[in-house]
Amino acid sequence: MILIAKKRKNGEGTLRLRKDGRWEGRIVVGYNEKSLPITKCVTAKTKTECAAKLETLKEQYGSATEKIKPDMPFGEWIDFWYQTYCGHTLRITTKSDYENRIYNHIIPEIGKIPLNKLSQSDLQQFYAKEKTGGRKLHTETLGKGLSDRTIRAIHANCRTALQRAVQDGLIRTNPAVGCKLPPKKAREMQVLTQNAILRFLHQAKDEGYYELFLLELGTGMRRGEILALKWSDLNFSTGELRIERQVYIIKAEVIISAPKTKASVRTVILSQSLVKILAEYRKSVDSEWMFPSPLNNSRPRNPSSVRKRLQLILERAGCKKVRFHDLRHTFATMALEHGMDVKTLSATIGHVSSATTLDIYSHITDTMQRQAAVRIDRKIGGTDAQMPTVDQQTRKDTAPIEFKPYTPKIRKLGTGCVTMINDHIYEGRYTPTNAYGKRESHNIYAKTREECEEKLAGMIVQVKAQIKAEKEKMTE
Repeated sequence: MILIAKKRKNGEGTLRLRKDGRWEGRIVVGYNEKSLPITKCVTAKTKTECAAKLETLKEQYGSATEKIKPDMPFGEWIDFWYQTYCGHTLRITTKSDYENRIYNHIIPEIGKIPLNKLSQSDLQQFYAKEKTGGRKLHTETLGKGLSDRTIRAIHANCRTALQRAVQDGLIRTNPAVGCKLPPKKAREMQVLTQNAILRFLHQAKDEGYYELFLLELGTGMRRGEILALKWSDLNFSTGELRIERQVYIIKAEVIISAPKTKASVRTVILSQSLVKILAEYRKSVDSEWMFPSPLNNSRPRNPSSVRKRLQLILERAGCKKVRFHDLRHTFATMALEHGMDVKTLSATIGHVSSATTLDIYSHITDTMQRQAAVRIDRKIGGTDAQMPTVDQQTRKDTAPIEFKPYTPKIRKLGTGCVTMINDHIYEGRYTPTNAYGKRESHNIYAKTREECEEKLAGMIVQVKAQIKAEKEKMTE
């Protein structure tokens, strides 16, 4: 007859007979930065004595896994998973995203379901509900439902946490496997034409952003990287520019940190003409930062303000609306079209590998390969094969290169202001002093500047009438 040792439940610790004849009890009291368990152990001559010592040890350390059971609420499990296995390994921005999804969406909706009772149907219904009405903030401008990308991210968190529960023996199978998710859609790459670039830079120069956007179009840096540049990073003699930090925003505060990957720490070589422009620009900047904040030159510029200014400059220059990241795509596209090899481009823009670059710009590199094949055919076969060209249907631009930069009108006092929030939403704001002597803000939103101006004018009339009525009432 073969005796099979009974498996102890998760959190109870382990008992084993050592080679020297003594019994050893061991429990997990926590996890280190690499998610490896930290253990404590006790020894005794007999199994009974060792078990008693083990219980005392568990009470002493308050075992981290004492409450970890198959029937625990899923919300407690995903919190334990986040705090124990991945929270300390994430960057600040990623950590903020994880916490928002876990504590604002997952736990409030399905956190009370027992871990071993959570089914694929529960998860599927949860995703459907979040898709139609899961948004907590900015519902007026962005709609009530979460985006496909956010739903997929929520699913990724649930699936990873549940897979850990499978590994720890709490559940047999992962209910998140097989869930139907919104399709993964890559954002369409937008690239500015040569004419658009000239108009854009002309307008940027008129608004004091020429050097920033010229450097971006000449290097393809990420927004956080270019705003984190210091003058000490640039060698004016050799043109070498060192990229070794980035800025980003956490709860309206500008944070400076190291780049996300090792490949992002790199050195790029600037052209002599660009170095001369920066050297001249350096004379007007009294700060260690290359692009300091207009409000505090001891700090870098706020990424959000640059994003808003980009959209404003594009609109005034008569260019299509693109993201800051599309300026990076514009640089990469021009570099490939003018003969830069993929390996060099990958190192320049800070991709982890050339495979990433090939995947993103496959529509260009495929054409480059066909062009190389035609050249070989012409050279060896003596043919007159037609040379394929990059499809530039989306890059046609018939607008004139020369144009007069837009000069914004100075708004009269009491007419409010209009701001472009993103590429499809405008905000109108009016901040008068109310009947009680306090400043209060009133906002409206629209899809075009013209519509926003019209709504703003109507809102101002209503607000003024309301304030007047309140003052008369107070007087009476």
